[in-house]
Amino acid sequence: MTDTPPLPAEVQNMIESSPEITGVAFDTAELEGWDSGLLTFLLTLIDYCAKRGIAMNREGLPPGVNRLLDLATAVPERKGARRGAERASFLERTGEAAITLWRSNLEMLAFIGETFTAFMRLFTGKSRFRGSDLMLIIQECSAEALPIVSLISLLVGLILAFVGAIQLKMFGAQIFVADLVGIGMVRAMGAIMTGIIMAGRTGASFAATIGTMQVNEEIDALQTTGVSPIDFLVLPRMLALSIIMPLLVIYADLMGILGGLIVGVFGLDLNIVEYYNETTKAVSLTNFWIGLFSGFVYGILIALSGCMRGMQCGRSASAVGDATTSAVVTGIVSIVLATAVITVICNILGI
Repeated sequence: MTDTPPLPAEVQNMIESSPEITGVAFDTAELEGWDSGLLTFLLTLIDYCAKRGIAMNREGLPPGVNRLLDLATAVPERKGARRGAERASFLERTGEAAITLWRSNLEMLAFIGETFTAFMRLFTGKSRFRGSDLMLIIQECSAEALPIVSLISLLVGLILAFVGAIQLKMFGAQIFVADLVGIGMVRAMGAIMTGIIMAGRTGASFAATIGTMQVNEEIDALQTTGVSPIDFLVLPRMLALSIIMPLLVIYADLMGILGGLIVGVFGLDLNIVEYYNETTKAVSLTNFWIGLFSGFVYGILIALSGCMRGMQCGRSASAVGDATTSAVVTGIVSIVLATAVITVICNILGI
């Protein structure tokens, strides 16, 4: 006597090894209890015996088991009842993608409109948020971001200097490495690299924070008490990034120029004063203001992307991760598109 029924394969092997067996019967007089494992064993054995033409005597089974077996075998499974995995056609998938993109664009425009309206209320004194929240976000976006901005900007300046030095040394024009690094960092690279860093760091943080509040129904609580989530959550974050990003861009420019200076002095045998004079001669205020304006635009785009994805977050824990990833991707794509637009406009205006 065992606690579990034998495996169906063992019984099948026993029947196949003895051709004289023409029927199967059961003796459950000592059976004290049974579960679904017995039913599974019996259904497998019934199907096997039916295919082999072997009679099965079920009189020795408990009455409850017989009733369940009758219920399980009363109506056979209808062919085609189980739907197979159907792959949608190309036109259907294209249509669904187009509809999703259209709805996403509408949601984005609606969020931008609500944010713009909130800014108008702020300028007229009708919008309220806590000043302590603004100062805390400024601290998170500025002082706590300096180490990673310093490292990346310094390395970018080093890379620009090394790439330029390889070609300029062929013509004995190593001094123009200062022009390359200075103009490249101040006009574009400082703002772009700072924007990408902040999109991956601060934009993701905004999306995760607001997304978690969405999951915990804290945003619903704000709306219930009559507090606008846009005013209370989005406005301080946009103000903080739009203020801090130009300052971070200036700092990134200085670190990038320092990286180029290190390569020029220790790798190209240039004099520090000579490198400094060439940099100040090459970099103009026009390049400086273009970089600052780009940083200001990137700050607004990063805050919009992070807050928008956080507000659109679902109600599950996995939705917070999806919102964070989407915020980083949206922020970086927005930075690249904004850079292209700013570059084209500067080219048209001749600056």
